Amino acid sequence: MNQAKSPSSPAPVARLALADGSVFKGRAFGDTTSDRVVTAEVVFNTAMTGYQESLTDPSYSGQILVQTAPLIGNTGVNPVDVESGKVHVAGLVVHELAARHSNYRATDSLSHYLAISGVPGIAGIDTRALVRILRFSGAMMGAIAVDSALSDARLVQAARQAGSMDGANLVTGVGCTAPIDWDETREDWADSFAQPGQLRVIALDCGVKRNILRHLTERGCAVRVLPHGTPAAEIIGIFERGEADGLFISNGPGDPAAVDETIRTLRSVLDERSRLPIPTFGICLGHQLLALAIGARTYKLKFGHRGANQPVLSALSGHVEITSQNHGFAVDAESLLAAGAQITHVHLNDGTVAGFCLPDAPVFSVQYHPEASPGPHDASTLFDAFVSMMRTRRSPAAEKSFPALAAKP
Repeated sequence: MNQAKSPSSPAPVARLALADGSVFKGRAFGDTTSDRVVTAEVVFNTAMTGYQESLTDPSYSGQILVQTAPLIGNTGVNPVDVESGKVHVAGLVVHELAARHSNYRATDSLSHYLAISGVPGIAGIDTRALVRILRFSGAMMGAIAVDSALSDARLVQAARQAGSMDGANLVTGVGCTAPIDWDETREDWADSFAQPGQLRVIALDCGVKRNILRHLTERGCAVRVLPHGTPAAEIIGIFERGEADGLFISNGPGDPAAVDETIRTLRSVLDERSRLPIPTFGICLGHQLLALAIGARTYKLKFGHRGANQPVLSALSGHVEITSQNHGFAVDAESLLAAGAQITHVHLNDGTVAGFCLPDAPVFSVQYHPEASPGPHDASTLFDAFVSMMRTRRSPAAEKSFPALAAKP
């Protein structure tokens, strides 16, 4: 197990090299004992809070995360604010690491938390300059080295030789490998949503965040989590036998178009919708996989949407929701419409598709994170819409069936 350096020890030098030739030098924290070079896609998140939720979000697998907030680590870490069983980021980049943490819920420092997770961090660099490069040139591969004898040129070469996120199926490295029955709620943060007559949800785990599952259980759902590779025949059989009321497709990492097995599974499930209409809800990667399953296309965004204040317009309600987002790919609008879908949500910053539904089936999805962990709670009513859809088995296009989406204040 890696141990953090003592406070009196000078921090080792760390460097971050980008594939465009840029090199940033700073102070190492987290795992400072490893001499390995960590390569991954470098992305940035604009949220001011919630760094522990981001670190443990499986959707960040294969990525070096840059936090744009100037001070990170002041609230420490705790065993509650986690979205999975481990840290998934490949590395963390901050401008200033808090010298000490102070929060009544904290049980450890951010640096030691990363150290025991084997994840390197780099602090003391100009993150504004770094983010400016990523905004203008796009997210790119990078390499982090701590106290390495490698020259800057060799470190840049390592970044350039790292595999691209395009075509990368990272779902196989996250998620469960056996069924799990989930019953945890948000505890102190929970609202009383439970409704009489428990509904049963099958959740395909492509790297699901725990807070998504907590929202479902709080609404009276019995949630059974299945591996993302569960065969279509098994899923269809569950619904044919009346053993479930709804299907949820989770978030996850990597290029959605590379997750062939799950796309084929969803295509087979959706092909049965005239005979067996299965209420289906997808979030983030789940949204993209459902779009690909009906014949739409996805593409890589220049630098993605990662933050807790992303504005989205709901075409169903006419309301603007401030949302939490974390994705580097998007669904092509033209191909989505050609596939017969109805666009329900649009990102107001760049006009990209943020949600869609099928007018002839109880299927809808969103590109953002209504579980808001971290982030605002504007979109949490989407879980109510899913519950409503499981009861009515009607498409969200039938607005009167979905007061959570369509009702005016």
